[in-house]
Amino acid sequence: MHEYTSRARVWGLSCPGFPEEVSRARRWTRDILRGSPFAEDAELIVSELSANAILHTASGQASGSFHLALAVSSQVVALSVTDEGGTSTAPKVEHQDDQAEHGRGLGMVSSIAHRVVIHDSYGGRTVTAELFTEAGPAGGHPC
Repeated sequence: MHEYTSRARVWGLSCPGFPEEVSRARRWTRDILRGSPFAEDAELIVSELSANAILHTASGQASGSFHLALAVSSQVVALSVTDEGGTSTAPKVEHQDDQAEHGRGLGMVSSIAHRVVIHDSYGGRTVTAELFTEAGPAGGHPC
């Protein structure tokens, strides 16, 4: 398949910025990727990125929200979480000691995903984690 003519499937979900919505985001991801070899990794990635949006941005404030996108093609499973901004500090991988209670999430995502891209926009940030399939451009479907 050529990258511009591949048949990617894309799903989206908007969630209020409540902590219990992280489990909803995990279930949503698990349901879409059921049977995929990427389901467990994708579920963990969405959990971490959703929790980060709620804990560290305006998404977790009153009337805040975060948005998920899941794209699946024969080459990649891409998971994006978009927050509502409200912080001048960009997300970054931190190396914490064993006693730290926070600060490991994005590092874990970076170790699971093949690539992590952070994109700033006017209204917030989008963190996208990509899981590359073994299939090449002419390969099969991961899901």
